[in-house]
Amino acid sequence: MPTKIVSVINQKGGTGKTTTTINLGSAVAALGKKVLLVDLDPQANLSYSLGITEPEGTLADVFTENRQLTEVLTERSGLKVLPGSNELVDIEISLVNQPQREAYLKNILKEAKGFDYIFIDCPPSLSVLTVNALAASDEVVIPLQMEVLTLQGLGQILATIAQVRDTFNPKLKVKGIAVVMFDKRRKLSQEIEEYLHENIEEKVFRNRIRLNVKLAEAPSFGQSILEYDRTSYGARDYLALAEEFLSGK
Repeated sequence: MPTKIVSVINQKGGTGKTTTTINLGSAVAALGKKVLLVDLDPQANLSYSLGITEPEGTLADVFTENRQLTEVLTERSGLKVLPGSNELVDIEISLVNQPQREAYLKNILKEAKGFDYIFIDCPPSLSVLTVNALAASDEVVIPLQMEVLTLQGLGQILATIAQVRDTFNPKLKVKGIAVVMFDKRRKLSQEIEEYLHENIEEKVFRNRIRLNVKLAEAPSFGQSILEYDRTSYGARDYLALAEEFLSGK
């Protein structure tokens, strides 16, 4: 099977984007797939959450051709990780005036061999780096909290995906919207989920990620939720989501 590249995207911070990248990737790996996580966020939250605080090299070094991709890969939780850093801010600025600036990450990831899935943790903005991720990807996963303002943001995300599809990457598709931080006690959560099913054409994954304190604790220990507490609701929810993700149904 050729490598599938999946962007995990939400232009709003604090929406479970990094948590989903780590734990969906970890769950897909636990189900027998070879997975690479790419930290494209200049805040490097994914790297930090997996205990990668002082990597020997980062994605920024690969962008500047100071290091090869294979030289900076790090292993954590049964996954390979391409660490990020705040130097990606400088990379983004430098890309603005480059010809074919949207194709840099796609060319970099051609060097990533032997993986079934590559999950990209995108910046919390619809930026040049995010467009690079979308131009390189086959699919997009959108983590979404059940809050009113997220619906407005969802429209912007879908418009950007459509624009990238029309301009750079005709194969790009939305794999699904993942409902995260779901609290069944809140009527609003259920109302927004119903709205999504009734008004959004894209697939909404059946398996929700419930609000779970263990998910919030795991990054403090530099672990995925499957490592930190495999019996938790968070671990069970991400494994169920991974099974649905892989089934394609």
